[in-house]
Order: sequence, then structure tokens, then C-alpha cells
Amino acid sequence: MASHRKSRPAGTRAAGIRTPVLATAALTSVALLSQTADAAPQEDGRPSLEEVEKKVDDLYRQAESATEKYNAAKEKTAKQRANVDALLDDVARRTQKLNEAREELGSFAAAQYRTGASAPDTATFLLADSPQDYFDQSQLMGRLTSRQKSAVDDYVTEQSATTKKRQEAGQSLETLTDTQGDLQAAKATVQKKLSDAREMLSKLTSEEKARLAAAEEKRQQEAARKAAELARQQEEQRKAQEEAQQEDGSAGSSTAPTSPSAPADSSYAAKADKALAFARAQIGKPYVWGATGPDSYDCSGLTQAAWKAAGVTLPRTTYDQVDAGTTVPLSDAQPGDLVFFYDDVSHVGVYIGNGMMIHAPKPGAYVREESIYYDGESAIHSVVRPA
Repeated sequence: MASHRKSRPAGTRAAGIRTPVLATAALTSVALLSQTADAAPQEDGRPSLEEVEKKVDDLYRQAESATEKYNAAKEKTAKQRANVDALLDDVARRTQKLNEAREELGSFAAAQYRTGASAPDTATFLLADSPQDYFDQSQLMGRLTSRQKSAVDDYVTEQSATTKKRQEAGQSLETLTDTQGDLQAAKATVQKKLSDAREMLSKLTSEEKARLAAAEEKRQQEAARKAAELARQQEEQRKAQEEAQQEDGSAGSSTAPTSPSAPADSSYAAKADKALAFARAQIGKPYVWGATGPDSYDCSGLTQAAWKAAGVTLPRTTYDQVDAGTTVPLSDAQPGDLVFFYDDVSHVGVYIGNGMMIHAPKPGAYVREESIYYDGESAIHSVVRPA
């Protein structure tokens, strides 16, 4: 989501580069002086450029974490609302049946009133025109009594079930109200963090903004170097595996150093191609927190949509997506795998190979290709194969 960078010690030496001692000392001194100047308090009491950069990055990180909480609350709210709607529909149907049962009881009561309300007795027998008339009336009243008893039993049963469903609907409505409160709280947190970040950036001078841009470009160059190094290591590993297989004379030999994370069949590669094709088609679309497409995305919204295009259903949030597959080593990462970032698993991108990924970075940015080392190696949490 955001370029959530952590402070790095000055004077870190790029791997494979050897610098004369004096030159190293001189470069270190310059770096330390520059860092001290950036970190020193401003004369007007404003925070230093380094402090602003760290605070802005922290705010974006917090906003990203709050966004995933918002996504989770939003998904939960939708499920609970659907449950409430279903319960209310059920209550409405049961109420209709209850009304029908009540009407049936009313019709029995009216019939009894019209026929004298009680079963025939000896006086009725004596007043009957004939014994056959008595027996016909007796059988009729017997049938009415049996049907009435059945109607009463049905009414009592339906009334109890309707009352229970009404209670369930009421409880679900209370839960829905609580979840909606969580949703609004998460939304307010995101908006506040982003507003604070924009305010801090707006106070920077043109010179400070230029220095931040230069520092960002330098970080991107280092990230690209790390990505290239990973690509080289993966290629060497692949060649070593092929050579070992050739020596054994069989690609399926049990002695070949096959990757434990390799997909069981070619179906994963086919699905991954579809997911990556979708992700590439979204490049250039804006990041919008809480968005799932088609015009904008947040980080987990993009990965969910990409794999949906491949026929694989992923959960909505990074917290759930990280458990929706098989964790593999970074060295075994394959195109289509999901790369997760930070201890709180608040960011995710789709790996495309050679140390690169497609992701929706942060507010104000657009879906783009970028090194998985965009915020340093320590930011990478895990790699997950979702299918």
C-alpha cells in the first residue's frame, strides 16, 4: 500500500562493492553530516525532514492497517445484514402463516356458534327428525372437533417458532449495529491518518520535497538491485536443479533437489497467468482505500480481484488472504504468488517474477509494478501460493 520505510543506518555498503578506506570514511562523514542536518530541529521549531518522512510513513502504515480493519468490518456488516434480512423475511412468512391459522380458528368458532357450540346430546337426539339425522350431526361435530384441535396445535407451534425468530432477528440487529459502529470507527481512523499525512506533507518547502523525492529514488534503485539479486539467485537455483535432473537421467528422480513448494501440476501456472494478466490490466488505476474495482483498488482488493479472474476465490482482507494458501520460501516464489508485508500483515502484492510485483501502493499512488524490496527486505512478511 504505502512506501512504509523504516530508518536505515547510514553508510551501509552495497554488496559486492569494495571502497578504499579513506574514501569510505569521507563518504560516511558526508552521509552523517547530511543525516544530522536533516534530523536537526528547524529554527522555527518545525520537525526535521527526517522526522516528517518517518511520521508520514508511520501514518500511511497506520492508515493501511485501519483500512484492512475497515474491510473486515465492511465484509462482516454485509454478512450480518444478509442474515438479518433473511431472518426478517422468515418472520414475515411465519407471521402470515400465524394469521392464517388464527383465521382458521376463528372460522371454527363461528361454525360452533352457528351450530350451537356443543356436541349433540340426548335432547338433541329426541328433537332430531330421525335417528339418522342425529348420527349425521354427531359425525360432523366429531370431525370439526378433531380439525379444530389440529388447528390449535398448529397455531401454538407456529406462534412459538415466530417468537423465537423475532428474538433472533432482534439479536442480529443489535450485532449489526455494533459492527456498523466498528465500521464507522475504522473509516474515521483511516481518514484521520491520511489527513494528518497530507497536512504534514503540505508544510514542506519545495526544497524539502525535492530532497524527499531524491531519497525515494535512491531507495527505489536499491530495491531494484535487491530484486535483480533475487532473480539471479532463483535462476541459479533453477539451473542447478535442471543439471541435477539431467545427471540422474530423470526429472522425477527422488535424489533430484526439487523445490518443496513447486506446484503439483501445471494448473497453478495456468491460473497464475490469468491472475497476472488481470493485474497488469489494472496498472495505472488509482489506489482508493476500501476499493475492490473495477476503477480503483486497495492492496487486498487488487489481489482478490486478480485471483477471482483466475477462478480462485480469496478472502477480502490481508489478514485472511495470508492463510488462504500454502506458505513458501521467498527463494521459491513463483509468478502469481502473494507477497505479504509487515508484522501486522497489512499489505500484499502479486509476485510477477524477478523480484518484482504488481500492487496498489498507497493513497495518491496508482497500481504499478515495483520491487518487492520497495520498503526493505525486513518488511517482507511471507509468500503464499493461493491455489
